[in-house]
Amino acid sequence: MKDPMIVEFGLGTSLRRGSYTEAAARAIRAALWRNSINLAEYMGVGKEDMRIEVHIGCARPELVDTSVLAEVFPYGATSFVVGHGGLDVARPEGVGNPTVMAQAALVVSVEMQGG
Repeated sequence: MKDPMIVEFGLGTSLRRGSYTEAAARAIRAALWRNSINLAEYMGVGKEDMRIEVHIGCARPELVDTSVLAEVFPYGATSFVVGHGGLDVARPEGVGNPTVMAQAALVVSVEMQGG
């Protein structure tokens, strides 16, 4: 079975450094740690059989390092789609990095034996 079974959402920010990767990582953590879903156990498969398609939206998708984001996941096989979205908020004083906001959507499925 490869049909999506769970979709989790999160929002992350980088307040001062202007890091799109860190904002995306925080969005992923928000999606992961706000939920406690035992999908692998429920389906009777190993956690390594989980497939997680990660969608990230931010203002500068080309500045997101997906290899860093992959390290956030404790198990499962990840793939990434990074596109435009999120929000950059300029500093009130007009200088320095903007506050970066990124969204994450995690689409989770499991790889069933023989499926």
